[in-house]
Amino acid sequence: MAQGYGGRGRPGGRNALYAAFASAAVALAVLLWSAAGGSSAPGGAPGSTAPDEAAAPDSGGVPTGREVLVDNPLYDTGRLAPLPCPSPDPDVGDPASVERFLDGIADCLDQAWSTQFAKAGLAFEPPSRVFWTEPGSSPCRDYPSDAGAFYCRTSASIYIGTEDVVRKWKGETNGAVYASLLAHEYAHHVQGEAGALEYYHERRAREEGRTAQNAWTRRSELQANCMAGVFLGAVAVSYPLEEEDVRAVLDDSEATADRPDGPEDDRTHGSADNSRRWVQRGLDEQTPGACNTWTADNALVS
Repeated sequence: MAQGYGGRGRPGGRNALYAAFASAAVALAVLLWSAAGGSSAPGGAPGSTAPDEAAAPDSGGVPTGREVLVDNPLYDTGRLAPLPCPSPDPDVGDPASVERFLDGIADCLDQAWSTQFAKAGLAFEPPSRVFWTEPGSSPCRDYPSDAGAFYCRTSASIYIGTEDVVRKWKGETNGAVYASLLAHEYAHHVQGEAGALEYYHERRAREEGRTAQNAWTRRSELQANCMAGVFLGAVAVSYPLEEEDVRAVLDDSEATADRPDGPEDDRTHGSADNSRRWVQRGLDEQTPGACNTWTADNALVS
């Protein structure tokens, strides 16, 4: 059953909290957004690739080998700090408003995960952010892509089409859905900074056949689902999710899952039940340690 996180009142709840927190919130690091223009899209994304099919940057001394997946120091850092995240809902009809909204959420993600990595004793560099409104190219793929957003490890950047995501999500007005999308792509950067992406891609590349490769991809994608839930649950004190918001996020996780009648070669994001399960787990537990999909039973990552 969906639960409310923080209890936001409508219509003024989050905007009122935004005003209240604006004067008290600590300064958030702001990264340069490259104005220009996947890992998931409603109904699944047949043919979508894992984040970063290109060469990754140097690991920077983070853990390596199987332990980086199953016993990562990040898992022992406890709950994410409930840092202030004042971000008013976007006007989805205005790409500039969508950009401002995502910019604010990304600032919160930067701070939350920087703090968590510091607790783990790991180095962390926040990702760059690229908004597109026109076609362009990243080191990993061109955009627009089959999905409205994706993460590229080579450039350590999150790419989002501020108009495309609204179209793909059929004009969804609930900002929590876009916050969840961004948090999912950001989670791939977290995996990369923690050393998991490099080892994951190395192991995935050794597998013969798409079915075996997809089994690895699903664990990565479901971990990103869980970590998105971790963030959303942790910042609920200042970005509260009402029951309807949680329901929208969980319903969206089902919509972006693999189609039950789809071909085996397209099964890269997990079943609807498992997609929803890992997001809910993150919302409930609010710690990276809850998101170790790499040792989960096969049934939970199918």
